[in-house]
Amino acid sequence: MEPQAKRRKEMDKYDTWDVLPVLSDKQSQDTELLPAYAAPIMEKRQTSRLVQELSLIHPLPDLQHIKRVRACKDKSSPHPLEVIVCLARDVQVIDCERVTLADLLRPQSFDSSGLGEPFLVEIPANPPLTRPQFEKASEHWPTSFHEDKQVTSALRGQLFAAHQKHKMQEYMMAAVDAAKSGGEMGMDAAGAVIVDPESEQIVAVGHDCKRGSHPLHHAVMVCIDLVACGQGGGAYSYEKYPACRFRGSVSFRNACNAKESGLPYICTGYDLYVTREPCVMCAMALVHSRISRVFYGVPSADGALGTKYKIHCQKDLNHRFEVFKGVMLNACEALHKK
Repeated sequence: MEPQAKRRKEMDKYDTWDVLPVLSDKQSQDTELLPAYAAPIMEKRQTSRLVQELSLIHPLPDLQHIKRVRACKDKSSPHPLEVIVCLARDVQVIDCERVTLADLLRPQSFDSSGLGEPFLVEIPANPPLTRPQFEKASEHWPTSFHEDKQVTSALRGQLFAAHQKHKMQEYMMAAVDAAKSGGEMGMDAAGAVIVDPESEQIVAVGHDCKRGSHPLHHAVMVCIDLVACGQGGGAYSYEKYPACRFRGSVSFRNACNAKESGLPYICTGYDLYVTREPCVMCAMALVHSRISRVFYGVPSADGALGTKYKIHCQKDLNHRFEVFKGVMLNACEALHKK
């Protein structure tokens, strides 16, 4: 079988996979609920007045995402609307199951005509940031939602078109091949490639070298150093590792001696494809090298981009980047099953 056909067959074997975003904890967390008292609006024409007066007596300043009024879920109910009276924590009642409007509104003078007897509900404590959160929150009480359609598409596995996934598979396969080369040399089977998404060209390829040249030479660190080397910097030579190479416009042999090349700062605008989720050291190196996006195959127990930490979501860092997981998951998992 021809090498190209063999490679295509191997890639097709792992063709079923999804690329999913690694979101912040706030975007990923379950919907937190707060107990509140609501009451039926018996006379619809009283709605505006009731909302205005209740907002004065029991404002909800930290719950701007909550809609004060909702349609009654029970379509057979004689009252069409229900309104939030107050949060349960804002009142003191003896028996929360037998509370009255007087209990909730004392000592205020309030015209409660048009309101029915109150009942307990649970309302979302925080504004929904993703569609799954919005759908979950809406099961309890209506909320406002400013949708990020890119995040919604990403969560559905629909952010990238078929031709984009084909290129991702090609890039990750290069990382898998590098990981195999490193494994054959006694290194951990982890590989990485850095890609220029504008030209769709692989810039650098690296694999784990920490058992050989240096204990800090994880696959990601090797790739970053190779890119820096191609821009006239870099700190190490990888000539004894044939699979670790710079593939940019400057030849690898002369890259480390190159002068100012006019290229962007290390990984600015570049994407990283790595078979295994990066550790904290590698994640911080990606921050400092200004990577644009990271795609990894399998999670890692000490992973810093989704599993143990989410370095890319830290707001106090001076650079953040997007992270996606699951690219060629089975192929990446297979590297560690041998």
